[in-house]
Order: sequence, then C-alpha cells, then structure tokens
Amino acid sequence: MCGIVGYIGSREAYPVVLKGLKRLEYRGYDSAGVALLNHGMKVYKKKGKVAQLEEEVIGKDIQSNIGIGHTRWATHGEPSDRNAHPHVSNNGKLAMIHNGIIENYVSIKNELLKKGYTFKSDTDTEVLLNFIGDIKTNNECSLEEAVRIALKRVVGAYVILLIDEDTPDTIIAARKGSPLVIGIGKNEHFLASDASPIIEYTKEVVYVNDYELAIVKADELILKNLGNEKITPYVQKLDLELAAIEKGGYDHFMIKEINEQPHTIYDCLRGRLDPVAGTITMAGVQNNIEQLKNAQRIVMIACGTSWHAGLVAEYVFEELCRIPVEVEYASEFRYRNPVINKGDVIIAISQSGETADTIVAIDKAKEQGAFIFGVVNVVGSSIARLSHAGAYTHAGPEIGVASTKAFTAQLAVLTMVALKIALEKGTITHDRYMHLLNELHEIPDKVKLLLEDAENVKAIGLKYKDAGDFLYLGRGYNFPVALEGALKLKEISYIHAEGYPAAEMKHGPIALVDEKLPVVFVATKDAYYDKIVSNIQEIKARKGQVIAVITENDETIPTMSNDIMFVPEADEIVAPMLSVIPLQLLSYYIGVAKGLDVDKPRNLAKSVTVE
Repeated sequence: MCGIVGYIGSREAYPVVLKGLKRLEYRGYDSAGVALLNHGMKVYKKKGKVAQLEEEVIGKDIQSNIGIGHTRWATHGEPSDRNAHPHVSNNGKLAMIHNGIIENYVSIKNELLKKGYTFKSDTDTEVLLNFIGDIKTNNECSLEEAVRIALKRVVGAYVILLIDEDTPDTIIAARKGSPLVIGIGKNEHFLASDASPIIEYTKEVVYVNDYELAIVKADELILKNLGNEKITPYVQKLDLELAAIEKGGYDHFMIKEINEQPHTIYDCLRGRLDPVAGTITMAGVQNNIEQLKNAQRIVMIACGTSWHAGLVAEYVFEELCRIPVEVEYASEFRYRNPVINKGDVIIAISQSGETADTIVAIDKAKEQGAFIFGVVNVVGSSIARLSHAGAYTHAGPEIGVASTKAFTAQLAVLTMVALKIALEKGTITHDRYMHLLNELHEIPDKVKLLLEDAENVKAIGLKYKDAGDFLYLGRGYNFPVALEGALKLKEISYIHAEGYPAAEMKHGPIALVDEKLPVVFVATKDAYYDKIVSNIQEIKARKGQVIAVITENDETIPTMSNDIMFVPEADEIVAPMLSVIPLQLLSYYIGVAKGLDVDKPRNLAKSVTVE
C-alpha cells in the first residue's frame, strides 16, 4: 500500500522524489504529492497518477534539497486532491506522509477538535500530524520528541516521514508494521517504502525495524527506539540491479515478469538443487530439519496468490512428507483463536514479506510456541526477520500488481522444502526423489518452451474479451491453479470469474453454464485425467464454451474443446508451475484487449501493509 519517498542532501530533491514515486506507483495510484522545504513549506498534490502530479507542478517553485513524496492507495477518505498526501499541520510548519492506518484516530481527532483544530481532509494522517504538532507546541519540545510521545499513544500501523520549517535540515521517520528502507549516500540519504527508488543512487541501505525512529540529516543517520535509546544502524548491501525494475522493452511489467519465469525459477533452484548429485541444499531447512520433519502439523499462512501457492503446497507436503497440512488466510487466522501447539510449523508465504495480516498471524503463532518458516521474495523484509528460519524465492522485484513470477518461485521453493523433508523423513523412495529432482530441474526449460505459444493464447484472449463471466475448473494439484487463474482474470480484466474443483461443479455452478459462458479447464494429464474428461463432457452437453489447458500430445480433450492451450508433459507435483502460465497470459491479453492498465488494476495495491 502507498509508496513513500524522501530525500535530503545536495541534489535537487524534487527530481529524485518524483522518479521514486514513479517506481513506487505500483503500491498505490489514487493520488500523489510532494512537500519541499526552501524558505518555507511548498506542497503540491493531485488526484490521479504521478503523471497528473508532474503536470500540476510545471512552472511551480520546486527548488529544494529536502523533500518527501507519496503515492496513495486510499484507506480513509475517497481519492481526491484534499485527501492526497502530504498533509500540512494547522500552523503550516509541518508536512507529513503516511503509509498505514491509525485505528484510534477518531478519539484523537475529537480531542483536537475541542482544542479548535480544523481538518481539510478525511484522513487519519492529518489527525496524527496535528496531534504531533499539538504535542510539539504544548510541550515546547523538538519534533523528534513530539513524534516519540505521539506514537506511544497511537494504535495501528504506520510509516511516517515529516519535515519541519523550524528544522529544515532534517527528516524525521518512524515505522510500525509498514516497510521503510533508508539508502546511505555520500552526504545524502534516501528514504522509501522499498529499495526500487534507491538503487540508482546507492546500494548501502538500512532497514528500519518496528518501533524505531530515524533522525535523518544529509550527513547523519540516527536511529532510536521509542524509549529514546540510540540503536546502531545495521547497513546492508542491496543485491539488486536497476535493470530489474525497468520494463526492458516490454509494453508492461506484467508481460515482462511472465516472460522472466524461466530465469526466475532457474534462479530459485540455482545453488540449491543438484539433480546429478541428488541433493537439495537449503540452510534454512537443513539447520532445522528435526523441527520440520517431526512436525505434527504444518499450517501455511498467506493471502491472495500466495494463499493459492500454499494450497498447491498442501497437496505436495501431504503426498511427499505425510504431514497434515492446513492452509489459512492470514486475515482470518489472526482474528480467530486457533489451536496452536508447541512444535507446530507455520509456513508464512508472502511476496513482499510485509503483508500486514500475515505478520500479525505469525506473531500470534510465535507467542504460542510455533516454529515459523518464512517463504518471501524481499530480502530484509519484516517476515524474513520475524521467522525462525526460511528461504528466499529469488524472483527479483515484481512490479506488476498481479503476482506472476512470485507464484511460480514460491511453488519451486515449497516443492524443494517438501522434497528435502520427505527424504530426511524416509517418506519417499530414492527413485521417486531422484525423478522429482529431475522434473523440477527441467521446469525452467519447459516454461521457456510453453511461452512460445503466447500468440495462440493472445488469439483466445481476443475471442473471449467481451465475456461477462468465466468459470475455472481443476482437480487435485490443478484445483488451486484454477483458483489462481480466476483471480488473475478478475484482477486484470475486471471480468467476474470463479474457480472451483471440477467435481464440485455439479453442486451449484453448473447452473450458470450456457452457450455464452467460457469454462476454463486445467486438464493436464495426471491421476485425475479421466475424471476431468467426464467433467468437460458435462459442460459440452450444456453448450458451454470449453477452453482447456492440456498436456502436449493429448488427443482426447481437443476433440471436445473450443480452444486449447498446451503445456509440456510433467509430473503432477511440478505441473502447476507450467499450467498456471497460460492462465497468466490469458488474463494479460484479455486485459490489454479491453484497454486496461494491467500493471496497475483499479483499487488494488501491490503490498497490502494495512488490514
């Protein structure tokens, strides 16, 4: 949610902040704004995308060496100029940007209203800003101290950046529950929600932890906790290249990231999987193998696409490791009173590693004695730091809001973890283990091969772009793939779509079938093949439009399908990494054909860091 950027140093701040906002726009694009300090506070903000802000600022005074900027995903208050960040305090001296939600803002606002404060927006952010300003005035204290006092009262999640006319050489920042990274340059500092705005200028960064406050000057970075105790910043080196966050000649990030999957899956396997030696090398698994193989239960916690990866992994772990697995939506798990026993293993799956519901859920499980294993993409993210152990997916930055390459990388990691545990536990034969190692090793080349069928998928997308509804069906390992295909179509094309187990179709959804309804079957050859052929015949008998994802050389299903998308043959345990890709392409091409912004679908944001 919401992208934040800050700069202080010798450069002109506005170009740095603006470029950073463009790189963070996938985190929110309802409105954007900047605040600059130069002989007074200058704030420019505009409803819409960063491009609208850029037009708004033409001809304005933007000279400054210190600035903060924000691109918004609306939580409190509709998208509008007045609700856009930065917000300015009643006295005009403070400006603030905020990512998160202040849950007790109403009580604080009522206190301030009684004191005569007025509010120009509907946001919780403006309330927190004036609360900080009120403390600063009444206590005659520094902005740093006022922020510290205010945050002890605040309930909710936040990253805030503030600038103050009275101290024009300082940015104050603080975080709880939302990400903040600070880049360290030569007599300059960069602040952002993630590393993408920073890597152009420096690769030395500090990841700010929860309940930490940063006092940032051009030549100095001070970290403190809310008890005013200094903390030594831990400087890390970014393993990220600028080219990874550029489109590289593609029309959209989404299609770039779909096409990167041969490379990203290979990177995920590289250095870990050796099919010749018959080994999987994963320190996070090996160093905790007793905990993992002796687990009485595994609970996978995730949201959205990551939840679908967990559903596939449920089949894999139960089949190979013979350990009971539950897959939970983090947003539901955190509010229940789940039964967690000491020794249970929680696998937290998240692309960003900052998903708010997942973070709270694993905190809750940790308190009850569970062992936390994180599967995340972003190095240094909150879930990575909170987990006892884990594995990075190494998919690289994913800019498109609809997750694609992160999903297949998650499946690759989870499959390796399951194979490693199964071998150690003795629940898989050596021959089966070696077979699956080779199957997994061949996935990148098979993905590359099936991407060559993209023009066929594009033609199918054009054919069905005006459909009002879609039904996605699959069985076994391909049932979660059907769910993921339906989600992608909803996200990218705004077409209503449902995913269902194919056998459950007769228990309700078959009532929707007529000659206008496209029904997508994920029907690769596996243990369920004969059954899903029967399900296809049931749809054809009712004149439904059958689109089938099938294994190459299948001669049966093409005779009963309107359209087909081929994938290479693979063992059913690794097949979802192949069968999902035509569905990613289908949603992409339908979205493009409808003239939609597939990288930034309406109402969605990349990293959901609020409830």
